[in-house]
Amino acid sequence: MIHRVRSATRDFLHGEAAGGIVLMAAAACAMLVANLPGWSDAYFHALHFETGPVISPKYGPMTVHLWINDAVMAVFFLLVGLEIKREFVAGRLASWQRRRLPVAAAAAGMAVPALLYLLVAGRQPALVQGWAIPAATDIAFAIGVLAILGTRAPTSLKLFLTTVAIVDDLGAVLIIALFYTAELDLVALALAAAVLLAMLLLNRRGVRRLSPYLLLAILLWVFVFRSGVHATVAGVLAALTIPIGARPDESSLHRLEHALHPWSAFLVVPLFGFANAGVSLAGVSPWVLLDPLPLGIALGLFLGKQLGIFGSVWVAHRSGFAPKPGWSSWLQIYGVSLLAGIGFTMSLFIGGLAFAGNAALTDEVKIGVLGGSLLSAVAGYLVLRLAPSPRALAVRRRQPG
Repeated sequence: MIHRVRSATRDFLHGEAAGGIVLMAAAACAMLVANLPGWSDAYFHALHFETGPVISPKYGPMTVHLWINDAVMAVFFLLVGLEIKREFVAGRLASWQRRRLPVAAAAAGMAVPALLYLLVAGRQPALVQGWAIPAATDIAFAIGVLAILGTRAPTSLKLFLTTVAIVDDLGAVLIIALFYTAELDLVALALAAAVLLAMLLLNRRGVRRLSPYLLLAILLWVFVFRSGVHATVAGVLAALTIPIGARPDESSLHRLEHALHPWSAFLVVPLFGFANAGVSLAGVSPWVLLDPLPLGIALGLFLGKQLGIFGSVWVAHRSGFAPKPGWSSWLQIYGVSLLAGIGFTMSLFIGGLAFAGNAALTDEVKIGVLGGSLLSAVAGYLVLRLAPSPRALAVRRRQPG
């Protein structure tokens, strides 16, 4: 049993690492295409090409960009929901003792960046709604950087960062549902609730086949999309109804998670990155990062994340609330706290919700997210690359002379 858990964890980390590298390439390609003469217009025109049909009167005809952000990304959120349920039911968050440190770190790692953003950009009422943009961590990007470091980053820190990011994702989903919901269509919301109840009844009656859940999940997405609640929340809600078993080979949740993971890591998230990271820099001042919106996002990601996560781990350890990750030095923990400032996927997603319809502010969001994430990635890599591990220090102390 222990061997299976370790093997599953290793496969998960390797999958996230490879997916993170593909995501980096997709983001770089988006920036390149968005700034190449002759390609830029085609890139932005393709994203806003109307494909139909009209699923919700609020949005009108579906565009390529809307399909990617609201429909394709629902697969990513379904996977997020599956990971959250698995961790809380049978994983590293199954007991309060295990939850203490990652929950405290994730909470502080969301609150401090949001406060820092409000201090910088909150003086302008039009920018206040972007407070949650720097609160999220991109696990694929962060694990991708850790993969490049190899053994320089101990497994305990990789697991810690992964667990913090899972709790962080849960917080981001709640933020999207509670704070970025437009006017509600109560009829559609009631129909969504009825579909969700049907899925819960299937679980209650012991149905293990995935096909009924997936068919109802599509219907749930349609009703949530029409209701005014962001459609990707349907993915998380659907995930919570999928049955989980004691043995991975007999668990519907494990089978679905295993099937979706490569599609999410190598198609869904890179496609989202390619569709959302592109920003034309033509005519953009080099001082744009000093504007309140991108500056607040960049500082929130780079300073807010490291202060919140590293500070909470230090306080938790010193107070006896929870021990720091094993076989890791404080410098390594600081390096991982820096990597948590990579907020690419979820930050861009929330930014698109916060300033929907305002192309100028959306571009500033992208610049702030890319700037803060790049700075966090480089700084975190350098700290972890140069930081001696506790094992190495112990070996040095034992050596004579």
